[in-house]
Amino acid sequence: MKLTATQSVLRGRVRMPGSKSHTIRAVALASLADGESEIEAPLISADTMAAVQCYRRLGARIDCADTWRVGGTAGKLQTPDNIIDVCNSGTTLRFAVGSAALLRQGSVVFTGDDQTRSRPVGPLLNSLNDLGANCFSTRGNGKAPIVVQGRLKGGHTSIDAVTSQYLSSLLINTPLAPNDSIIDVTRLNEQPYVEITLRYLDEQGISYHREGMSRFSVAGGQSYHSFRKRIPADFSSATFFLCAGAILDADIVLEGLDFSDAQGDKAVVGMLKKMGVDIEVGDLEVAVRPGRLQGMDIDMNATPDALPAMAVVGCFAQGQTRLYNVAQARLKETDRIAVMAAELGKMGADIEELPDGLLIRQSALHAADLSGHDDHRVVMALTLAAMAVQPDSSIDTAESINVTFPDYVRLMQSLGAKLKLEEE
Repeated sequence: MKLTATQSVLRGRVRMPGSKSHTIRAVALASLADGESEIEAPLISADTMAAVQCYRRLGARIDCADTWRVGGTAGKLQTPDNIIDVCNSGTTLRFAVGSAALLRQGSVVFTGDDQTRSRPVGPLLNSLNDLGANCFSTRGNGKAPIVVQGRLKGGHTSIDAVTSQYLSSLLINTPLAPNDSIIDVTRLNEQPYVEITLRYLDEQGISYHREGMSRFSVAGGQSYHSFRKRIPADFSSATFFLCAGAILDADIVLEGLDFSDAQGDKAVVGMLKKMGVDIEVGDLEVAVRPGRLQGMDIDMNATPDALPAMAVVGCFAQGQTRLYNVAQARLKETDRIAVMAAELGKMGADIEELPDGLLIRQSALHAADLSGHDDHRVVMALTLAAMAVQPDSSIDTAESINVTFPDYVRLMQSLGAKLKLEEE
């Protein structure tokens, strides 16, 4: 689909959808738990439904009514009768590969769409093998399709967590191995996502010891119990509204955001404040109005999903903005560093790729025909730039928004955004 956008004025209040990161973790843990769990206010999107379908194939019973009800497997997963396709969900792939290693017999084959099959999983496979499983890439390149056999037993491994999902997968699944596990972490990007995982383990009473974020000792022979969880609002989705409020004629309030949650992208609020945006944080809501933006250096390591939107904001800030220490953004659905440089460049942005980020100078943008590269966050970020200029800009592959935020266009329109989805 094609998304057209033009200069917009935003006014009003809007409630943010549930967190993708929380929803997928809740599905995974409920599927591994004993008894029936309830997940309230989940995000319903292509990625979260991929997680539901995946864990159903591994034996969980999941009813996706208003409140999702998950009948868990008590760690006794079943061997699926066919290949599991996780579609575009890299999180689901990495978590479920670890879960499949708990099978006592049989094997599981995982695949995904073109983007998922291009994303690395090799370090996680190596660690699972260290801990007793037998996992391999069918093409020998450390990427899907992946075969998982054997059984996770425990032991010692080290992991280069270029994505936090590797470590989260190990932390979620090693408590169900029969023996203890020690995980040494040689590098960890996106630390807040691991903190979310650890909060789930703490709520479950899982026994582990950690030395900062560099070593984890996880007791084996544990189990998960059923739970009731209300999914908090998604700061990653809110980022696009926060950044829209920063660069457009806007006076908006975002509802449902809980700053006590561990989500890393809540840091975007502080970034924008430092750049000069008028932001007021209240009780589960954030009011946003534009200010006089000033460029600055921003370490994006913990918030890689915010890079596309913050790159757009940099175009409107005086001086220069440097987004750095986020080389892992090249390993997402697309190489988001290269893609954002190319697409904003089409609009006249003064922007340069860095090995680990972007250098952006204040720019007079103009309308253009743009490509979203089948990347939901790239598409949404480009709408921000398009809503700041006249006349219409177009963005292709807009259907990718459904991966994490199916209601994005509707919610933006409710504030006055001039966005229109069209069939190509």
